[in-house]
Order: sequence, then structure tokens, then C-alpha cells
Amino acid sequence: MRYFVALVLSLCVSLRSGVLQGQSTPPANTPAPIPTVTLPPELDRVLHDYERAWRAGDAAALSALFAEDGFVLQGGRPPVRGRDAIRTAYTGQGGPGLRLRALAYSVADTVGYIIGAYGYGETPGDQGKFTLTLRRPRGGAWLIFSDMDNPSIRR
Repeated sequence: MRYFVALVLSLCVSLRSGVLQGQSTPPANTPAPIPTVTLPPELDRVLHDYERAWRAGDAAALSALFAEDGFVLQGGRPPVRGRDAIRTAYTGQGGPGLRLRALAYSVADTVGYIIGAYGYGETPGDQGKFTLTLRRPRGGAWLIFSDMDNPSIRR
């Protein structure tokens, strides 16, 4: 009888260990990058003007890309609203090598968005992602209403 109980306990432990090992989560595979989409010229201008102003460290040019009551929503920082506050927030930021690419976009009448990814310099791949919500007066140029970005976490 002792032998039978020991055998059953041993079998239960073996099965339990196997079940736990079978349920362990394998490391997540890195998904393939989302392909870049081609933007219409009026939206492409927004991204290129942003890159140009950022690379130059030109806070005034950056803030001019925003609607007067626009927002900057940077990770780890409080929200900033209005062109003057945006210029102040961007002062001292920027530098060479910013690369922006669009992953998706949509526009309807006077509102739109661009979802994208960014990188810097010669480092391959994306280092973060962003959303730009856009607004324009009827017949006018697109302006950024909000810019939200955050870095990608690499493990």
C-alpha cells in the first residue's frame, strides 16, 4: 500500500510539473514593423516641417505648426496647451537625426490624425511612436492640435 501511495504522489508531482511547464509563457516574439504609408502632400508637409524644425532645435518654428490652442503630451511630463507654452516646452529640445514615418492616417473635412513612429540618427528601427491630431480651418493648412509621443520599450 505504501508503494502505491508513493507511486501516486510521484505521478501527481510529475504531472503537475509538466502542466506548469506546459503553461509557462514563451518569450514574446517581436512583431514585424508596421509598414510606412504614403501621406497626401498636405499631411506629409506637416511631418517634414516638424522634422526640419526639430532638427534645427527651433522651438518657435515647432510651435507655429500647432493650432493656437494645441496640446503637447510628452511622456513623463504634464500636458502643455497653447502655442506660447508649446514654444517654452520645446525650448532646448530637438536636435539632429529625427526621423518620422506614418503608419496610418485619416482626414474628414477639418479634422484628421496621423499615427506614426519615430527614430533618431543612425539607430535602426523605430524608437518610439506618436499620434498627431490635426485641425484646419476650412480651406486652410493642417495644424497640429495635439502631439502625443512615447518611447518604445525594448527588452
